[in-house]
Amino acid sequence: RISWISDIIVVVSPENIETMKTIIEKYGHKRVTVVEGGMTRHRSIFNGLKIFADNQFSSHLLQKPEIVIIHDAVRPFVEEDIVTKVVMAAKEHGAAGAIRPLVSTVIASAADGCLDHSLERARYRASEMPQAFLFDIIYEAYQQCTDYDLDYGTECLHLALKYCKTNAKLVEGTADLWKVTYKRDLYAAESIIKDNLSQQVCVITSGKETLAQVGSLLPEFLKSQIKVETISISLSKNDSYLQNIISGQCYNFVYVNDKRCAIQETQELVDMLEKSNIPLLCPVVLILVHLDISENNSFSIGMEDITTIKKFARETKKKNILVYGLLIQYK
Repeated sequence: RISWISDIIVVVSPENIETMKTIIEKYGHKRVTVVEGGMTRHRSIFNGLKIFADNQFSSHLLQKPEIVIIHDAVRPFVEEDIVTKVVMAAKEHGAAGAIRPLVSTVIASAADGCLDHSLERARYRASEMPQAFLFDIIYEAYQQCTDYDLDYGTECLHLALKYCKTNAKLVEGTADLWKVTYKRDLYAAESIIKDNLSQQVCVITSGKETLAQVGSLLPEFLKSQIKVETISISLSKNDSYLQNIISGQCYNFVYVNDKRCAIQETQELVDMLEKSNIPLLCPVVLILVHLDISENNSFSIGMEDITTIKKFARETKKKNILVYGLLIQYK
């Protein structure tokens, strides 16, 4: 997603390595190397860093980067803007990390379980990810770590300060850096993903005048609420513009046609979606709008056509592509 990142190291537990490799292969991820993690956070990060510098750890060392970014999978919604900010700050200061205001007061309890003292919330911040470092600084810090640091420490910025005297620049992060920690957070994460996916729709029409007219009214109605892409073409597997929209991870399509059952053209669109790099972890929604412009006032569709559409929809649903049909009589 971020083109200027040269290598991505994914550190996973030993029992999940094959699963991770399967995911990478399935979705065609490039620049990704899987590394076996350790028993703790710091030991896992250290393993990830070693692939750039330790021949004993890896027989195929990657090119050592100037800057290394450390991020965790439980913060899935990081935007490129905050990544850029921490990288630029790390280039200047040697280390940088995202922070957020505390939403709760931090207190310390005494041995008897009673309140000992509380921190002045306005003076403190929550340390978040991503964090970025000059590679030589963070790697040297990990090389000097004690076993206690590696087993019980949680803050990378502190290691850079403790062992390399590098005072990290703190960068104000955004609200989307929250952690998926509890089961309820999975539902919140799913809701955010679905909300983001619903913000763009692609309206496809043929070059016919009537269809183009209807196809132009729909975007006018929708564009005040969401981002709308419009294409006035005959569907083709070789249409580069449509392929670019799909690869841009558009999940919603409206296909306006004047045929009773435009299954062949729709199948071509489904084929393009399958062959694209778009991850089908969330459903793609495809709405077929058949525009009836005949003189016949009978507002009906044959059972054979309905059966064909339903069968087609059942097959595409197995691929996580939801197909809906809409018949409109247009005068």
